[in-house]
Amino acid sequence: MSPRRSDPHARSALIEIAARLLAERGPQALSTRGLAAEAGSSTMAVYTHFGGMRGLVREMVHEGFARLHQHMTSVAHTDDPVADMALLGRAYRANALANPHLYGVMFGGSMLAGFSLSEDDRQHGRYTLLTVVEYAQRCIAAGRFRQGDPELVAHQMWTATHGLVTLELGGYLIEPWSAQRCFEAQLIGLLVSAGDDVEQATRSVETSATRPLSPVDIPAPRG
Repeated sequence: MSPRRSDPHARSALIEIAARLLAERGPQALSTRGLAAEAGSSTMAVYTHFGGMRGLVREMVHEGFARLHQHMTSVAHTDDPVADMALLGRAYRANALANPHLYGVMFGGSMLAGFSLSEDDRQHGRYTLLTVVEYAQRCIAAGRFRQGDPELVAHQMWTATHGLVTLELGGYLIEPWSAQRCFEAQLIGLLVSAGDDVEQATRSVETSATRPLSPVDIPAPRG
């Protein structure tokens, strides 16, 4: 039975299935027929909800960034802005581990093949960086980070964390250099590179590890 417009779960279910198919079987699996078979629906479901496969890919990107935004905005302000910044890094990683299939789609790559992202698609998720910029500004204002461009700081945090998470999801980080060990060291290194004192940065990172990221569920660390 094909999903109806009134079904609140059909749309999100199709997005989840499509992202998983891409990750597990590659772009050749991303067809209306293959998706319908996995979802137990008709091929019309994709057109009903997304207007076609390209619309579905675009919605996967948007959904992925929406979930990232939910994780990032779960980080509350405290009197230690550097611990808050470290927790943003934990939130970024947590989102990727919770949504690995969508994470791959968010940033395009060869897995999308004929369903390549447009420039608008690639820039869509930049709104998630605004939280990082805000927290960088707080760290600078508190004298923990050196004076500088908070947007540049945010991009440095993003690119470094994204690189580690991508390697983790690919299974490249193994003992003795596990993802968890590398991540904790990277957090301290990034904060120090932005101007913080090593001892202060270490304490803030340790503090951030004790704080929950509710209401978002956080998966157990890999490695």
